[in-house]
Amino acid sequence: MTTPRTPEPPGAAAAAAAGEAGACGGAGAGAAGPEPRSRRLLEALLNRSLRIRMSDGRTLIGAFLCTDRDANVILGSAQEFLKAADAFPGSEPRVLGLAMVPGHHIVSIEVERDSAGPPPP
Repeated sequence: MTTPRTPEPPGAAAAAAAGEAGACGGAGAGAAGPEPRSRRLLEALLNRSLRIRMSDGRTLIGAFLCTDRDANVILGSAQEFLKAADAFPGSEPRVLGLAMVPGHHIVSIEVERDSAGPPPP
């Protein structure tokens, strides 16, 4: 008999792939053996522009700099866009700069197509 599996929070697999060192580098950089595919994917996304939708309806767009085992994400040069109901037509985004997005508030993450670099593998 199998037990039901509880759903993982968004980004949990990515955070688990980052391991203790996270995508920022650190202790795992010189480890022996091949790197896991998930870690290579995270490293390919470094400095790419991400669109993160949050549980309160806000959207953040910025350069992916770092993540950790709790699926927290650090964005550089981040801009905040309010949900459509709160925003005035033609409203400007709010510039945040460096922003930390708690993993438990992340609903979805998308890679912006016009960001620098080749598409992720």
